[in-house]
Formats: sequence, C-alpha cells, structure tokens
Amino acid sequence: MTSCPRSGCDGSIDDDGFCDTCGLEAPSPATAATASSSVRTSSASKPTAWSTPTSSSSGPTSRSRRGATRSTRRGLLGRGIVDVPIVPKRDPREAVLENPEVPENKRFCSKCGAKVGRGREGRPGRVTGFCAKCGHHFDFTPKLKAGDVVAGQYEVLGCIAHGGLGWIYLALDHAVADRWVVLKGLLDTGDADAMAAAMAERRFLAQVEHPNIVRIFNFVEHQHGESTTGYIVMEYVGGESIKDMIKQLRTNGDQTACLPLTQAIAYTLEILPALGYLHGIGLVYCDFKPDNVIQVEEQLKLIDLGAVRHVDDEDSPIYGTAGYQAPEVGKELPSPVTDVYTVGRALAVMTFPFDFHATYKNSLPGTAEQPLLGEFESYYRLLLRATHNDPAQRFGSAEEMRDQLEGVFREVAATEDGQPRPGISVEFTAERRTFGIGKKTPEMAEIAMSLPIPRIDAADPGAGFLAGIATDSTEELIKELKTAPMQSVEVKLRLARAYVEIGDEMAAKKTLNSAKCEPGDWRLPWHRGLAALAAHNAPQARMSFETVYDILPGEAAPKLAIAACAEASGDMADADRYYRAVWRTDRSYISAAFGLARALLAKGERHEAVDVLNSVPDTSSHYLAAQLAAIKARTGISRSDGLTEQDLVVAGGQLAGLELDDARRAQASRDLLESAYSWVRGGPRGASGTVLGCRLVEDDLRRGLEKWYRTLARQAATRRERIALVDHANRIRPKTWI
Repeated sequence: MTSCPRSGCDGSIDDDGFCDTCGLEAPSPATAATASSSVRTSSASKPTAWSTPTSSSSGPTSRSRRGATRSTRRGLLGRGIVDVPIVPKRDPREAVLENPEVPENKRFCSKCGAKVGRGREGRPGRVTGFCAKCGHHFDFTPKLKAGDVVAGQYEVLGCIAHGGLGWIYLALDHAVADRWVVLKGLLDTGDADAMAAAMAERRFLAQVEHPNIVRIFNFVEHQHGESTTGYIVMEYVGGESIKDMIKQLRTNGDQTACLPLTQAIAYTLEILPALGYLHGIGLVYCDFKPDNVIQVEEQLKLIDLGAVRHVDDEDSPIYGTAGYQAPEVGKELPSPVTDVYTVGRALAVMTFPFDFHATYKNSLPGTAEQPLLGEFESYYRLLLRATHNDPAQRFGSAEEMRDQLEGVFREVAATEDGQPRPGISVEFTAERRTFGIGKKTPEMAEIAMSLPIPRIDAADPGAGFLAGIATDSTEELIKELKTAPMQSVEVKLRLARAYVEIGDEMAAKKTLNSAKCEPGDWRLPWHRGLAALAAHNAPQARMSFETVYDILPGEAAPKLAIAACAEASGDMADADRYYRAVWRTDRSYISAAFGLARALLAKGERHEAVDVLNSVPDTSSHYLAAQLAAIKARTGISRSDGLTEQDLVVAGGQLAGLELDDARRAQASRDLLESAYSWVRGGPRGASGTVLGCRLVEDDLRRGLEKWYRTLARQAATRRERIALVDHANRIRPKTWI
C-alpha cells in the first residue's frame, strides 16, 4: 500500500483507493477517467409491501401527509434563499478523454465483485482477462472508437466516462439535427446480467420524463465482431458533477474541503422531487451519490439510470455503492426508503469529510468529531433519521424528507447570515397564542395552551365532524367529542387537547392511550408533551417534544416547545439555544423573541436582549409590548450593574416615539424616570442628557416623577390606589418653601 498524499495524514491507501486513516479517496490524476464504484448485490427475497418496510423494532416514525410525487416543474436552484454558483455549459468535445482507461482501483469482476486487473510488483494490471475467483471474463477496454457509427445514425466522438455498467461515449445524432447524445454501453459483452439490466432500461426508462432526470432517447445495438452489444442513447448533460466539484475544492486548497452546507442542501432539495417522481411510478433509483448528479447552469440532472429498477423486481441484480447503500439491501429489496438512505449518506459526504466506506459505513460521526453537526443540530437530526439503520425509522418518502430538509435549509441559511427565512409548515399550525409577553417566566399551562398543534389530517374520518363544531365552551366541546359518531384519531387528539385546556392531565393521557394511531405517529408524543406541561412536569414534556424533534427536524414547533421546557426547568443555556433557532429563522414566533430575551437577561446579556426585543416587527400586534420590554430591559438595572447615561437617553427617545394609550405611557414614563432618578442619586453629578424632557439632575427628575404619579392617580380604578399614588407624588416632589 502507498502512503496517503494528503497533507497532515499518515495513513495508507488501500487497494480500493481510500485512505485507512482519513477515509478520503486518493486524489486521481487529471487525465483519469471518471469512474463509478457501483457494485452488484444479489437479488433479495421478497419483503413485505415496499411502502411498509419490515423492521424488528417499532420506534418513532413519521406519519406523512404527502404522496410520493410532487409537481415536475423545476424550481430555482437555491430556492430563492441562497445563491448557488452557476456552472456554465461545457463544450461536449472538451469532455472526450484522450486516454480512456479504468483506474486499477476501480476494476472489479462484474459477476462476483472481486478485484481484477490489479498490478503486482510494479507491473500494471491487465485490462482484459479472467477473474481469479470465479473465472468470469472481464474487459475494461472501450468497444467503440472515434468515427464509429452506431445504428446508422450515431457518430462516436470518443469516451467521456466509465460508469457502473461500462464505458460512456459522446456521439452526434445525425438523424436529429446533429444533436449531442451519450451512448452508454455494457461492462463487457459477455455479461448476461449487465445485458439484462440494459434490456430492462429499454423497457421502462424511455417512459421517464422529469426535468431533473436525464432523458432516454433510444436503445440500439451494435455489432462487435461476432457479438452484439446494446447501447442506451440519452441526452448529453454538459455540466459538472457534485463529486467533481468537491474534488476541485480539494485540489485547489484544503484536502478535506466539502461543499458549503447551504449549497449541498440546495442540491438535495432540487433532486428529491426527481426521486419522488420515480417512486411514484413504481421505480427505485438504488445508487444515488454525488457522482450521479450534474449541474449545468442553474439546473441539476440525475444521470446514470443503470441501477434503476421496479420496486417489485425480484430477479434483476441490485446495483449500489458501498458507503451509500442501505444496510438491509440484499436481505430485502430496494425501496423508496433505501433511496432516502442513500440521499442522507450523499448529503453527509457533500458536507463534511469522514470515512464513509469503512469506519462509518453504516453510521455517522458524532458532534465531537464533526463540529458542523454540533453547530447545526437540526441538520444532524435530519441526517440521523434519513440514514437510520432501521428502515421504519427513516423518512417514509422523498417528499417527506424534502419537507423537513426545507425547514432545515431555512434555519441554516438564517444562521449563516442572520436574515430570517420564514416558511409555512405542512405539519403544524401557527402559534395559537403568544406566551410569556411581559412576564418573567410563563406558566406551563399557558405554554400548553399556546403552542402550535398538528394540522388536521383531511383524510381522517372525523375531519368533517371536527370542522362542524362551533362551540366556544371547552366543557361543551368535551361533551360533543365524547358523543361523536366516530372516535377517529383526530377526534381523540382534539378531545385530549380539550382535557389539557381544563387541566385534566389524567383524562388527556387516558384518551391518548386509546387513540388507534399507527406505530410511531409523532402526534401522540406531541400531545403527551402538552399534557405533561399542563401537569407542570417540564422534564417529561421535554422528552416528548425531543421525540417529535427527532422525527421532524425541520419544524419550528418542537424547538419552541423544547425551549419553553428548558426555561421552565431553569436551563437558560438550552432555552437560549432553541428560542434563538426559532426566532432567527422565523419572526412570526413572537413567543420565541420574548423567551430569548428572558434567557439573555438571566445570563446578564442585557444589550443583546434589547436587540432581540427591538427586532420584533412593527407589523406584530405585540410590537408595542416588545418596545416597552426593550426599554425596561435596557434601564431596569442600577448604575453599579452597568446602567449608563446613554442607556437612559436612548430609552427616553424610544419611549417618546411610541404611540401609546395614556395608561401605558404614564406607567412606562414613571418607570423610566424612576430608573433615571436612582441612577443620578447613585453617582457623581455631571450628566448633561435629558430623559422625557427632564435633565438628569435630581430636582428635574423629581418634578417629572410627580407629574406622572399624579397622572396615574387620575387613572386609578379605586380610591385606595388613587390615594397611594398621590402620596407617592407628594413624597417625590422637590422640597420648596411653599
């Protein structure tokens, strides 16, 4: 074995071309052909229905509200959230390889997968021969050369790459306006399995039509001596693969460089609908990886359909790539959830370096090894779910993964540049109420009544009944729900929430236990969390909400709930972290702004708390409350704790500019002048500023306070309160001879 050429690594390159220490692929010569490391797996025994993968465990899974497909309309790459660099179209002739040769570390027997064609004792390996393990013939030489004409219309210009099923050639289609096309041949002409795979492509791949999937134009045969080889004719995509982008980054700089996280997520969001489209017509892709996605200008294309198969195909060989392929493949047939696994693995490979083909072949590194995963917790949880070893724990469809990845994308983008990226949840409603406004710590029952709730499943038999309920009384609602004509899941969940609203935790738990939900339905832990909050059990509530967060990492609601539980438990560090994640992404969650401000004040970070409260948009109904809270946060401390003249002057200007009713203006003005009066009395003279028209001197502040105390007295609701306020005014007024 040779030493790893990467700087700072003392590992060795194994026969497969990967380092046994850093786990990265050895840099290949610039002239080497693009190769695929797809391997074939024997066909699995028939599992249960592909939409319900078999599993030995029954942990939490998601209840998808979506089908397997979405509109095939191509979206803008980057989704209007981030800018993704454009890859210009490439002149097809530039893609032709001068010396097409399969690297030795990519040569494997097409029948048994054993290593073939490897050099020994300094001698190069054979490109043709027989496998020492099974005796099968191998031949890695191109079958076509420049100038060959296939099927009387396709003129070959040369090889452009080597894929899992053989060489790929560039050609001109003289029958259709001399358009550029690609001919994909077989691994070798004697491979019956490879020929069968190609024939399968001929039967169904021509029906695949999606803007993000390479188009199949034709299937032709060409005579090579006494044998005949089949070729798939497909569109030429002249861009750059994601794998080549990563290689280019590592060539130009850091040997462990990966794509920016937002760019990698943008690519994945663009390609998931294409996989969902395949699943919707009964196909699975099987071999998703960065090699098989090409960007050209602002569009992505999924290429190399050689491993695509029908979900119920029990006979064809299964192709996949070690490190990407789901661990159950071979024991079970590939399915949409095995494609989800490959997408999760590919996304991880795009964003951080790790030994994905050996050490972490069926797992991911932790946050200690990869700081990126600790920095973006929602992203880490999404990867963990997508690549779970238990198929039942993964996202149930490409569509479901896309919905959650969209939320993670917005959160990551907002974290990186500080600009909010709000989005509409497909799973939760908005906050029912805003909690913790103007309070030190909200009551847990208030939180339970305020958090978002799952959207009603329109397919539920009780959805129509629930839509017809019009009572405002919780007690009346409970009576109606208990006598509903059908006790469906949605009816049970609404009844449980009604019990939460009246504080009857035991009845809520009993109702949830009787709900006939699918195993792992995330709505159950969500409602159990609400019930635990109503029972003032924040730790138990948090455990339930953490379960929901694992299942729905792109949703804001679980993070908001976890933040509230952390605050109720006195864990201000976690309260800060989760409130911040919600508020930074979406400014419609006003509870998160007030919660984050409370967490910051508890840690002594006063100025940041003020900034957070001032960031509440003026379109919010709680804008004035946030402004008043910001003034109080700025000035509600003593001189010894850091209150400055500038704080008082700025707060005075802010208060003077607010459109307040008489009662709130009088109280806020009194509070601010009280702070200013204490500040003046607590230090040396010499301040030159003014607050609400009062100079920062004792007599001026006394007169101002007297004015506002008397204003409050005139607004008092009771005689006793009025007398108390007048007494305050008399005590604070400056001493005079009159």
